[in-house]
Amino acid sequence: MVGVKDEKSEKCLELFLKIGLDERTAKNTIANNKVTTNLTAVIHEAVVTDGCDRRIGNLLYTVATKYPANALVHRPALLKYIVSSKIKTPAQLEAAFSFFASTGSEDFKLDEFQEVCGVGVEVSTEDIERTVKEVFEENKNSILELRYRTNVGDLFANVRKRLPWADPKIVKQLIDAKMYELLGEKTAADNERPTKKKEKKDKPAKAEEKKIADDAHGQPCEEDLNPYLIFPRPEDNIQVHTEVPFSDGSVLRCCNTKEMLEKHLKVTGGKVYSRFPPEPNGYLHIGHAKAMFVDFGLAKERGGCCYLRYDDTNPEAEKKEYIDHIEEIVQWMGWEPFKITYTSDYFQDLYELAVDLIRRGHAYVDHQTPEEIKEYREKKMNSPWRDRPVAESLKLFEDMRSGLIEEGKATLRMKQDMQSDNFNMYDLIAYRIKFTPHPHAGDKWCIYPSYDYAHCIVDSIENITHSLCTLEFETRRASYYWLLHSLGLYQPYVWEYSRLNISNTVMSKRKLNFLVTNKYVDGWDDPRLMTLAGLRRRGVRSTSINAFVRGIGITRSDCSLIRLDRLEYHIREELNKTAPRTMVVLNPLKVVITNMDSSSSMHLDAKRWPDAQTDEAFYKVPFSNVIYIEHSDFRKNDSKDYYGLAPGKSVLLRYAFPIKCTDIILADDNENILEIRAEYDPSKKTKPKGVLHWVAEPSPGVAPLKVEVRLFDRLFNSENPAELDDWLADLNPKSKELIHNAYTEPSLRDAAGGDRFQFERLGYFTVDKDSTPEKLVFNRTVTLKDGYGKVGR
Repeated sequence: MVGVKDEKSEKCLELFLKIGLDERTAKNTIANNKVTTNLTAVIHEAVVTDGCDRRIGNLLYTVATKYPANALVHRPALLKYIVSSKIKTPAQLEAAFSFFASTGSEDFKLDEFQEVCGVGVEVSTEDIERTVKEVFEENKNSILELRYRTNVGDLFANVRKRLPWADPKIVKQLIDAKMYELLGEKTAADNERPTKKKEKKDKPAKAEEKKIADDAHGQPCEEDLNPYLIFPRPEDNIQVHTEVPFSDGSVLRCCNTKEMLEKHLKVTGGKVYSRFPPEPNGYLHIGHAKAMFVDFGLAKERGGCCYLRYDDTNPEAEKKEYIDHIEEIVQWMGWEPFKITYTSDYFQDLYELAVDLIRRGHAYVDHQTPEEIKEYREKKMNSPWRDRPVAESLKLFEDMRSGLIEEGKATLRMKQDMQSDNFNMYDLIAYRIKFTPHPHAGDKWCIYPSYDYAHCIVDSIENITHSLCTLEFETRRASYYWLLHSLGLYQPYVWEYSRLNISNTVMSKRKLNFLVTNKYVDGWDDPRLMTLAGLRRRGVRSTSINAFVRGIGITRSDCSLIRLDRLEYHIREELNKTAPRTMVVLNPLKVVITNMDSSSSMHLDAKRWPDAQTDEAFYKVPFSNVIYIEHSDFRKNDSKDYYGLAPGKSVLLRYAFPIKCTDIILADDNENILEIRAEYDPSKKTKPKGVLHWVAEPSPGVAPLKVEVRLFDRLFNSENPAELDDWLADLNPKSKELIHNAYTEPSLRDAAGGDRFQFERLGYFTVDKDSTPEKLVFNRTVTLKDGYGKVGR
């Protein structure tokens, strides 16, 4: 058998090389059975088994990989146009694909096809030269300013927009020549990466530096500006969604009929209908923020509707607490559902359709135990009850519904394909018995549908146009379309995208639930968790989360782990603009200013906002002869690279005066520092390098306002703890530090829950819900940027 396969591969390789494919592409093609079969068929249909020009061969390869499956009847006609060079550019071919995708298997008008594809349209080199010249004239000032950092792709797109059938190679050559004519040789400056002016406080996180630098090279592409361009229009939902191969060699090509689509569009008015379908078995995490951005965002961008649908098919794991949380957090994230629905709203419809599925011969009642089902699926063996009579399954299913069969003694299974290469076609369970009241439906039902059965049907019932989910559901697409096809229901467009994986945390609801229930963390809203409630309690704004998700994009690349730094960059970017500055000392060290009267004090202007000049930008801070600085801002032994206070050394107190250390008061052990003595320079003639934050006694003998500060760090030490066998052992024991007696200036006394501040030189903080009138509690949201103003530098 191996020899036969090798011989067949050699013949295919020879055939592919004859049409001009390079050897590497040809060998890669042979590794893909589907493309090999398609390309072989295309070559024979085009009657070029003896070879052809490489340009034609490349177009044939594109036909083999991209031709719409719902219009196979017209493929030979297109191939004649390619072989005769009436269609000779990729742009013409893409236009042909779009034409046939919308036409399907119906007859088409030849003149309309030729017009759409630019057949017979000749674009001369002179035409291209003239258009390139026009584009350059329109953009001359910008090109002269940016020189070789000009986004050539924009120029290319501008030319192609005016001359869609122009040869792209000639367009590119003429643009390059025009650039050289206008700008001459590249200079050393052209080869340098553009630099942005960086404020000391705003050096971007390393994880974002490359992206920011790349943005400086030119305008973002259209997909960056609008990530939803990748999704088709509702009226295009007549194309084949997917192909489901069966073990007997047949292939199910799933698509809507013209009549079915027209009925759907009449109900929706041609609008986009999407859904965000969380299971109410826990709190939502940041991965759900991406799902919301995709589902709600697409509907909003297209002027459509998005349901918030609770996927509540498992009553044992669901709680009203979770339902209430989800609705509230969706609104906090800035999204407004078109309607709030529950899968349980459709339990009666789902039951009736299950009866119909049995009648059609596509489902049966099974009595295997979960262990037996698992074993039989692994061995690709049919259940002993798979071929029982339809009438018998109908009777047993009614008994299940009536509560006459014990829990675990029967299930309803879909009759799919136990010999398939896709394990999600191994007769999935549609219904199981559970004598458990439902949080939403009450005790009306004792049988509950599975996700695999209910999800696609409810999508169809709600006329969803775009059913969008993460890539782990991709293998379920076959089952999704098989079931809708078997029931004769409308079929939404399904598209999978990469899930959001962030470093130094876990995203599995099972693991999150374990951490919460076993008290490794302080509830679902613990600020160390990547739950949306936890992030909010930590002080993160929903707009920062959405900016982070948008920056990642909507892709199918499922192997990337996003560093936490990248999220923190977006959080800082927003808080830097919205969080007023204040001064807090975490570990106070007393400093007595000896040349200032102990009974006197003054009020100095401090800035809430660094660059603002209005009165609102300032607040008053008391200054007296007793102040407090950070313990880490003082050393007994000075060094050249140290900017804090030391014996005989001066520093500048932020917004106040220079002070110079004159003495140290030590404890009895002669090691611990109890107090610093210093003198201040009221004339401010001293110009020290170091600048420290501080807090003063508001009046003689009165201690500053005391607050509690909670410093949060990464919950796990490893970047990807989910991959570890003992993931709990990777928990960071220093992920939470409590500081009970920090000092702050008096104006913070009126801070309310959720207020956000920048504690100068320390980071961004928010007022926690545990705060009381007697004592404020602050959570650290995120540190300041690396390398800037580190305490004790």
